[in-house]
Amino acid sequence: MESIKTKESSAIKATYFSIISNTLLAGIKLTSGILGNSYALIADGIESTTDIFSSFFVLIGFKYAQRPPDENHPYGHSRIEPLITFLVVAFLVTSATVIAYESIVNIQVPHKVPEPWTLIVLGIIIIWKELSYRYVLKKNKKINSSSLKADAWHHRSDAITSVTAFIGISIALFFGQGYETADDWAALFASTFILYNAYLIFRPALGEIMDEHRYDDVVEQIRTLSLSVQGIKGTEKCFVRKAGMKYLVELHVIVDGKITVAQGHLLAHNLQDKIQQEFPEISHITTHVEPDKKDSKLQD
Repeated sequence: MESIKTKESSAIKATYFSIISNTLLAGIKLTSGILGNSYALIADGIESTTDIFSSFFVLIGFKYAQRPPDENHPYGHSRIEPLITFLVVAFLVTSATVIAYESIVNIQVPHKVPEPWTLIVLGIIIIWKELSYRYVLKKNKKINSSSLKADAWHHRSDAITSVTAFIGISIALFFGQGYETADDWAALFASTFILYNAYLIFRPALGEIMDEHRYDDVVEQIRTLSLSVQGIKGTEKCFVRKAGMKYLVELHVIVDGKITVAQGHLLAHNLQDKIQQEFPEISHITTHVEPDKKDSKLQD
């Protein structure tokens, strides 16, 4: 199993990839849109430009989250990640709003039909952005970071806005005069999709910052692993909170009621070591030892 350091390093590499990719594509889209008379392509370029800044903030968040715990942050600095996700969502909403506004304005103003070669540019962009989405999402499946997932969805939303632009330009070129605004309508549709994606990204990050319980699978794994430790007879409460790529766990375990405090303390440490060995992404475990009620009755 990968260490948390390896996962953090992988996340940073994926973010650098996003920054470089978005920078190149933003320049290509804006230049092609201006020269090819396509506002849908220009709108696509605007979104890619905002993607550069959002990926940059994701990178800052990852680097800040790597800081070790200190006196003011005993649980580390991983909470910065959902906050960065909120910032990324703000960029998405802003870009969607700008695209929608400019699309509505352009629909009302007569303009030229986009150049046919813009379809070739869009076709290449669509393929590249979909591959980029899959690459970053694959990295996130191992890392489980809300901000990296948001960055991945930036690539997917970019691919879909490019698809809508492709369809809009195709309609304008095929039907000719009277359909010049088809790519503007495509850009307007793309903006609504961007807003929808922004909500999908925002919701889990909000749950993370509010300590919402969303980790039944992790709880089940912890309970199963606990029973494999000699001396642990069962588990009661198990609360899991997520902070960036790390988890914070509060666990109540049942032990023989007749053992000493020192023995119970040792069992708790053995359990913590076992869990963190199997799940290095769990950074903190608070273990509360409960006596077995059956043993208490026998003692009475």
